[in-house]
Amino acid sequence: MRFRTQLLALFAVISLSHAGMEDMGVNTSRSCLERLEFDNVALKKLPLDPSTEPGIRQVRGACFSRVQPTPLKNPEFVAVSGPTLALLGLDADEVLKDPLGPEYLSGSKVMPGSEPAAHCYCGHQFGQFAGQLGDGAACYLGEVKAPVHQSPELLLENPTGRWEIQVKGAGLTPYSRQADGRKVLRSSIREFLCSEAVFGLGVPTTRAGSVVTSDSRVMRDVFYDGNPRMERCSVVLRIAPSFIRFGSFEIFKRADEFTGRQGPSYGHDEIRTQMLDYVIESFYPEIHQNHSDRIERNTAFFREVTLRTARLVAQWQCVGFCHGVLNTDNMSILGLTLDYGPFGFMDRFDPDFICNASDTSGRYSYQAQPAICRWNLARLAEALVPDLPPDRAKQVLDEYLPLYNDFYLSNMRKKLGLLKKEEPEDEILLTELMQTMHNTGADFSNTFRSLSQISCPTQQEGEDESEAIKQATELLLQQCASLEELKAANRPTMDPRELAMLLSMAQSNPALFQMISDRKTVARQLERLSRLKELMDTTVEQLRAKQTEDWSRWIKKYRQRLACECESGLDVKELQEERVRVMNNNNPYVVLRNYIAQNAVEAAENGDFSEVQRVLKVLEKPFSVQEGLEKPGWVGRGGAADSGERDETGEQGNTSGAEARVLVPYDSKPPMWANEICVT
Repeated sequence: MRFRTQLLALFAVISLSHAGMEDMGVNTSRSCLERLEFDNVALKKLPLDPSTEPGIRQVRGACFSRVQPTPLKNPEFVAVSGPTLALLGLDADEVLKDPLGPEYLSGSKVMPGSEPAAHCYCGHQFGQFAGQLGDGAACYLGEVKAPVHQSPELLLENPTGRWEIQVKGAGLTPYSRQADGRKVLRSSIREFLCSEAVFGLGVPTTRAGSVVTSDSRVMRDVFYDGNPRMERCSVVLRIAPSFIRFGSFEIFKRADEFTGRQGPSYGHDEIRTQMLDYVIESFYPEIHQNHSDRIERNTAFFREVTLRTARLVAQWQCVGFCHGVLNTDNMSILGLTLDYGPFGFMDRFDPDFICNASDTSGRYSYQAQPAICRWNLARLAEALVPDLPPDRAKQVLDEYLPLYNDFYLSNMRKKLGLLKKEEPEDEILLTELMQTMHNTGADFSNTFRSLSQISCPTQQEGEDESEAIKQATELLLQQCASLEELKAANRPTMDPRELAMLLSMAQSNPALFQMISDRKTVARQLERLSRLKELMDTTVEQLRAKQTEDWSRWIKKYRQRLACECESGLDVKELQEERVRVMNNNNPYVVLRNYIAQNAVEAAENGDFSEVQRVLKVLEKPFSVQEGLEKPGWVGRGGAADSGERDETGEQGNTSGAEARVLVPYDSKPPMWANEICVT
């Protein structure tokens, strides 16, 4: 009897062991994406729309609406970002090999624990309150717990220990308005690449983990010329601590005095307070812990958002990045670069650079970005009243410009290699550099990168100073625009007859003129005309001589300033080595120029995803020359085979088609065909 009992016990152990092995086998065969651990705190802390009614609607008294992503037909990966997926504890190779990967990361199949939802927000668009906007194409999938081994540095940026993941282009939501909730391959690739490019530059941003395309198609009128074509639906996986934005608080706005629109949750002040508490407790825990008084706490919160925003836009300016659509619904409450539509990195330096061709007034031009971000902060402050009293908000807003200037000048000193001293004249030196770059049409990124090749003057040089200036001038002249390029850049964008009419109207009927245009826009057009006339009377030799004179003058002042760095008795060789290292770590070797993105898009539209993957790899280390990755692996040709670029988020590329494209390195000034690329 005893033997029988022992035998039964042994069989039980074997059975349990076998069952355990089976369970383990099932577990290891599961998709890696099915093992993600979700904790969807935002949906627990913030009110959900009780309605499940399909279709577009106003959503009142709620911050989120539950949605169901629309599946794609035959989804497939275009590319994944390994470092970004690692935030979720995922291995890129494992995700790529996972047969369910494209389905899960496009929203076509819902992961266990995911709770798809769309976020409700409003926004000021081009200065006017637009009312309810919301996630018209994006879909919150949930919040994934960071793996236990996540680096402390990453958790400092994300104190919740959770990463919100969302898919963009996954179909209709209550906020889709007149659109279909879909994104196409070209806009998805641009967003994917730029999210990772900006991160690689050290600028705070939301991240992109993957881009998936499919056999599903949507109709797009690429050039808005009445000739639509079918394009492949594609989806980007976006990752951030949170996608809450300034416009999230504008859903409580009273009726706007100009447009008459009001936020859909106007009157629900308790929800605004609830959302403010959630944001501060979750993402600004130190502020929450250090202030028992709510007004003091909220003021400290607004001050930190102001500081982060000032630092962010200073970083944009220092790498020549232009957002393109700095509406309040595209401003992150965490100080991150948010939403990549018609973005652009400057090629030829121009303070009036506009990367969004539909921004005819230049509201979101390069030089306007710092002021626009302050304007957006003021709209956020208005949305937080009475939780944030207006007098306290004004005190904080008065700190914005000095903060921005400090961040900007500090970054620019590193780009110029001015490391040991901070001289009052540095700001003048920088202003004169920008003016020289503008006058000569110099390439922004490459000019700064070249400055590290200008050495600190030494006492031994003496009479060789003129030779050193000559060599440095020849170096920078390589980055200057040709006469034809400057003529093209200064042609007015307005029809001459329209400009003449506006000038006449400004004199005869100022009120009507103010309704349909503004003096700043007209002045910019007149300035272009004047510059163009001057260029038409200039020869190539005269232009070269003027560019040489301008650069020689500035380089002489720059070398005089560099000499001040050596006055403290430091070893000149060591100082020069440190200077080159710092400069090359702050002046990128490569940025995501429009022609680079366009090349990758056209390759993908021709079925070759390798160029997207190649560009991604280059952009992960933008300050380094990567052996074997200096040039594209794919080059398109002009003509009918070239794809145009434009959809509702607005990319358009139109090449002349006259000749085969030239294979140029990623760090090159843009090729001639790139001048035809238009983003709107």
